[in-house]
Amino acid sequence: MIKNSPIEATGNSTSLKIMFRSFQHRNYRLFFSGQSISLTGSWMQSVALAWLVYRITDSVAMLGLIGFAGQIPIFLLSPFTGALIDRLSRHKFLMMTQIILTILAFILVYLFYSGSIEIWQIFVLSIASGIIHAFDIPARQFFVIDIVENKEDLGNAIALNSLLFNGAMLIGPSIAGILLASSGEGICFLVN
Repeated sequence: MIKNSPIEATGNSTSLKIMFRSFQHRNYRLFFSGQSISLTGSWMQSVALAWLVYRITDSVAMLGLIGFAGQIPIFLLSPFTGALIDRLSRHKFLMMTQIILTILAFILVYLFYSGSIEIWQIFVLSIASGIIHAFDIPARQFFVIDIVENKEDLGNAIALNSLLFNGAMLIGPSIAGILLASSGEGICFLVN
């Protein structure tokens, strides 16, 4: 005879409390909420940017080059940025990276709506964004350790962060597709 697990025996409300127990930490709730918005916007911008590059150039090679330009700094710099971030205030560092990413998004919005956007500008913005993300991604991961006071909830917080990232990867492009079809790329940049 197989016994019920403690989670099954206690009912659905207790199961949800266990599943989302990291949310009992106020700072984690705030971080999770902010990152939900930020990551969804980032994925929206990523899809819209790829769409714009292909529309401007009609070249899959250029599309790949822009994607490469945004990812290679993360690949090359992340091992070093993680060690640097470990020595600094993660909160201040995250605030700085988010402000810079917002400025880059506003530059993209300005260039798009002014009608002066060119592929070289997108290339430069992609490299700059990749460099900032090389600092931002490890900082986000380290920051979770700082804001979850009860270390027993840390595994749950990390799992919820993974859920958040994958959920944003699903929701962001979906919203971007709707906005691209109805309003064009610029609105995705602006929403981000």
